[in-house]
Amino acid sequence: MSDDAQAAAGTAEGQGPVQISEDLARHLENKREDLFEKFEIRDEFPASVLEEAKELTEDPQADIDAELEDRRDLRDMTTWTTDPIDAQDFDDALSIEEREDEYVLWVHIADVTHYVHPESEMWNEAVERGNTVYLPAYTIHMLPPVLAESVCSLVPNEERLAHTVEMHLDKETLSYDSIDIYKSVIESDERLTYSQAEQRLEDPDAPLHEENKLVYEVANEMHEIRKEDGSLVLNPSRDRAHTIIEECMLKANKAVTHELMWNRGVEAMYRVHPQPTPDEWSKALQEIQDLDGVSIPGDTWDEPRKAVNATLETAPGRQLDKIQWAVMKVMPRAKYMNDPFGGHHALNFEIYGHFTSPIRRLSDLINHWIVYQNDVPENLVALCDRASDKQKAAETCEREYKGFLQEVGLDPMAVNNRGLEVVEEDEADKTL
Repeated sequence: MSDDAQAAAGTAEGQGPVQISEDLARHLENKREDLFEKFEIRDEFPASVLEEAKELTEDPQADIDAELEDRRDLRDMTTWTTDPIDAQDFDDALSIEEREDEYVLWVHIADVTHYVHPESEMWNEAVERGNTVYLPAYTIHMLPPVLAESVCSLVPNEERLAHTVEMHLDKETLSYDSIDIYKSVIESDERLTYSQAEQRLEDPDAPLHEENKLVYEVANEMHEIRKEDGSLVLNPSRDRAHTIIEECMLKANKAVTHELMWNRGVEAMYRVHPQPTPDEWSKALQEIQDLDGVSIPGDTWDEPRKAVNATLETAPGRQLDKIQWAVMKVMPRAKYMNDPFGGHHALNFEIYGHFTSPIRRLSDLINHWIVYQNDVPENLVALCDRASDKQKAAETCEREYKGFLQEVGLDPMAVNNRGLEVVEEDEADKTL
């Protein structure tokens, strides 16, 4: 086998789909249906919603051409997306530039509210669903697939309507010198997977190498500053591609809610994360300290988030899961609220909200509408509660389905990365 063939065999694409029998496929389908009923997750879209989506997307290019006059034309700007290999919807794209005394970071987000607004059937359906539910090899979209996977998705070499967050960042502190949020038209140059982004960072001759290198340097510095400020980082060994996306999205989300709160004085759907009580934190830290081979630095006990960060960096790899679990057990659940006060404890942000995933989260869709209208839906409090409840239901459903996959002898991660293929009984027996 050649080196290239060997390398391909180690990838999800090279291994091909996980093969299962028809009997097991029916078993999985029945389990999904039970879970959807239990968590009130709607799998099929009503005909009226699909019809509306079809009517609004009959000629997307003509729609974009008509919009150009009222938007910033960013089609010539170098822009790309980075997502997991199994991503179906591309919400966000990046552009970056280094100038003499600043960095300029553009985060372009799919402009879903161009199509989906409070008077539309699709809006009502999005409120009903609350978010996209991602089960291994099975996705229940919040929006009709023609929007989620096609017209709104920032696919490469296609013009797309976007909501751009343009951030001018101080070179020393990476704080915002200015924030501008506006409607735009973009054209992504390339769709990268996380592993491809890592390869681009390694290869000086590869397309987008310089852009990825620059954005990683900025993102890594943002990460270090955030950690120094007391943001909890439960995954200390995240790769460079994930660091880029996580930090750029955090920066854009924070910029939007900063703008709404301080510059516009408009309510929004904020992400509020209460903090554990001092006793709960003490209990978690003691549990961590008692783990074999783990020691919390003595000067950090009074600042629990910093204590956890410092401990994760020096702890043996076998103990990372136990440390993370000790923290997760005492962490209250984050909620969506129309008042940001209380802040986001884990991130250590005074004000935070979601904006970067309007294809798959109701909260982001609503914040897009608020930014665009400079006003809020009348039922904002009810929408906050709805988004919180549906997110909890989706996460619990996903956890139970993954547990069921393990019960029937399937690896949820392999199923997620490689997909499923139904084959004759004897063929399936060979692969399980």
